[in-house]
Amino acid sequence: METERNVLNVGLPKGSLQDSTLHLFRKAGFTIDVSSRSYIPAIDDPELSGLLIRAQEMARYVQDGILDIGLTGRDWVLEQNAKVREVCPLLYARGGLRPVRWVVAVPNDSPIRRLQDLQGKRVATELVQFTRRYLKEKGIEARVEFSWGATEVKAPRLADAIVELTETGSSLRANNLRVVETVLESTTVLIANRDSWKDPWKRQKIENVAMLLQGALRAEEKVGLKMNVGRADLDRILKVLPALQTPTISTLSEAGWFSLEVIVDEKTVRELIPVLKKAGASGIVEYPLNKVIP
Repeated sequence: METERNVLNVGLPKGSLQDSTLHLFRKAGFTIDVSSRSYIPAIDDPELSGLLIRAQEMARYVQDGILDIGLTGRDWVLEQNAKVREVCPLLYARGGLRPVRWVVAVPNDSPIRRLQDLQGKRVATELVQFTRRYLKEKGIEARVEFSWGATEVKAPRLADAIVELTETGSSLRANNLRVVETVLESTTVLIANRDSWKDPWKRQKIENVAMLLQGALRAEEKVGLKMNVGRADLDRILKVLPALQTPTISTLSEAGWFSLEVIVDEKTVRELIPVLKKAGASGIVEYPLNKVIP
């Protein structure tokens, strides 16, 4: 009789986070193929079984053990008050590598200026349970109603204020809304079922996946640089170079020459390369990174 193969059930967020999540897994070393009509993606690791689920629902399925792990926003874990293990934060969103904010927003001409002004008012949001708890903790009684989307257009006719997700604030401004207060800052998190976390095989697999995802995310904003440096210029160039750690220095076959290799922030490279060239570096090569594991 064939022994049952160990498998980790993974929840992948369907919707706005889907493309950036699949990209992250690809950089981490996992190829995931998604059919346009299927909610069951194919993963090239036989120990992983995937399911595409809306981020808003993910925490409940992980809590109930239908999924061993899932990627979702911390906001949706809090919204559902889910009893799950947070394995690690993964700082990415639909628009890039930054947290997202849930804010109280009102029309530009609204008399509401601060959170306390919501007393007795009507608030529309997708984040109903969290907003209710948040306002209650602040001693504010307001009517919090669920919004099925297009929340920005609810104020002022259908609600006095909204609690809405924003990355840049541009959509709020386009709808003539201003932010009163941030109620929650959220990032994507990898969460695990508490019983799965106690299982030795599953925990090891979860920790391995987490390490690779974090390594892939760390590499998103980094690049590698290689260059040749003569002995006379070495000290000057070492002073110029930032690094995750001390640059790797190798001796070249030609006497008096060294090869330097270093990892740097991608956003600094365009300023750094001309400085390195001027300081005496030659044969400078920039290359992308898939994973950075400290």
